[in-house]
Amino acid sequence: MSQTTNEISNWEGGNRPYVASYGKLMMWFFLITDALTFSAFLSGYGFSRFKYGEVWPSAEDVFTHFPFLHGDHPLLFVALMTFILIMSSVTMVLAVNYGHKMQKKKVILWLSLTIVGGAMFLGSQAWEWGHFIHGDKAAIQTHTLEVFHIAKDNELSSVYELMGVDGHDGTHHHFNVQEVGEALHSNTEYGIRISDKTYLDHEAAVKYYDKNAQEVLIGANLHNNEYGQGLFADYFFFITGFHGFHVFSGVIILLIILINVIKGTYEKRGHYEMVEKVGLYWHFVDLVWVFVFTFFYLV
Repeated sequence: MSQTTNEISNWEGGNRPYVASYGKLMMWFFLITDALTFSAFLSGYGFSRFKYGEVWPSAEDVFTHFPFLHGDHPLLFVALMTFILIMSSVTMVLAVNYGHKMQKKKVILWLSLTIVGGAMFLGSQAWEWGHFIHGDKAAIQTHTLEVFHIAKDNELSSVYELMGVDGHDGTHHHFNVQEVGEALHSNTEYGIRISDKTYLDHEAAVKYYDKNAQEVLIGANLHNNEYGQGLFADYFFFITGFHGFHVFSGVIILLIILINVIKGTYEKRGHYEMVEKVGLYWHFVDLVWVFVFTFFYLV
């Protein structure tokens, strides 16, 4: 009888489930709604990729760059970014742990390292965006708005290599269709790879180029995309940008929390729950990036 009475009283209010504070519950509600938002974005990406699967760019052909290194390093820089963000989640765990133990100096140390990790991730993402916008291969757009790429020995090459210039020297090169066409005609070792990734040798490539070449695309933006299907660039900017905004917001919040820790605000309150709440947000941001990295870059 007493058990039934206790079960009924739990619905009368005044109880905290799992002894969670109001602030923690509100953070969880926010994270759930934010998770649904990211799920919608990734679902939209998945639908578009499925619909345009034959012409969808391969991430291994797009994200091959690494700072200060020449040559192709597929997804290596993105993997480094992921490692940085995951390690910042580890330092956040340590900050929360020492907050429970009321060890102010160690909370300051691990919060500071978390902020450094977040800032490094943001800097890396800014570099990746700049490289993506600038481009490193260039492509040729057809009358039907599809794109094809210069290839050599059945391997993806670049317009820059065909034209004999360095695409990584920081110079903003411009080529027109006629210039690229003349270079393709005179360099018999080059062919092209059309949108469905079929390779055409030099003779077939020249015929295809003369018939279909409309414009030389260099880099990517919301209107043109040298890497292939235009939606690929749209999703890249939108999804990674939205996540980057979350990381930026997290770094700002962590800075505010760090200042409060240094001032002794949470020592006076007798607890570091605020560090724990922002830790929940930071872990969520890291978890979302794991899904973005998996579905956008790896799959």
